[in-house]
Amino acid sequence: MDPFVRCGIGPCDGTRDKAPLLPYMRRRQVLVAASSVALLGGVMATRSSLADNPARLPSPGASRSFEFFSPGEVSFIDAAVDRLIPSDALGPGAVEAGVTVFIDHQLQGPYGRAADWYMHGPWADGTPQQGYQRRRTPAEVYRAAIVAVDDHSRRSSNKVFAALDGNEQDELLHALEDGTLGLGDVSAETFFTLLWQNTQEGFFADPLYLGNRNFIGWKLIGYPGPRYNYDAAIRHYGERFPLPNVGLMGRDPSRQPTGLL
Repeated sequence: MDPFVRCGIGPCDGTRDKAPLLPYMRRRQVLVAASSVALLGGVMATRSSLADNPARLPSPGASRSFEFFSPGEVSFIDAAVDRLIPSDALGPGAVEAGVTVFIDHQLQGPYGRAADWYMHGPWADGTPQQGYQRRRTPAEVYRAAIVAVDDHSRRSSNKVFAALDGNEQDELLHALEDGTLGLGDVSAETFFTLLWQNTQEGFFADPLYLGNRNFIGWKLIGYPGPRYNYDAAIRHYGERFPLPNVGLMGRDPSRQPTGLL
């Protein structure tokens, strides 16, 4: 079982719905809407990003074990995903949900190597319907793009991306999304598309893939998990489901099956 789409960037039906980097106050609302769950109106988010409060970063340990990213790359991804899905009034964000660990383990595995993608030439700019058209694998895109973004940030502010304040980080993320930030031979738009797609996957994937820690993403959208049946609750429309969240490994999201990741 793999949480990633295997037809390149975008759904397998040939369409590609590019989710824009929205203003801070609307990002969670869009996540909920994209999950087909109604969000109660009038909820206002309060900013709480790593750039504003570095103490929010989880302490290194067993739950922060990395196989692909270097320490500097971890800081970059923590900062980036924290701006994409921040902690706010509705609950914890991407960092607390373990999205950085999720992306790290996926890049170390078959997804990072594009093991089952067609990766031969010619490498030309195609249409969205033609899927992924880049020479580099996802792991190679991340590694090269992080270096390039940090180099750009040092030249402009003498700081790496993770050390910038929240507004400066948002400006660079917007430039990546728009494809206006020069990253040498790495496509800024491709990197942002992968980063945003993988951030959402890590936030909502089953916890056995090391994201969605403590069911943070599922609790946000009201999804109780893959229970074997809902016969007792199926006609109780509009009522909160009374049982706790479960994943494919049960109620303890820290359990991991041997050899799966």
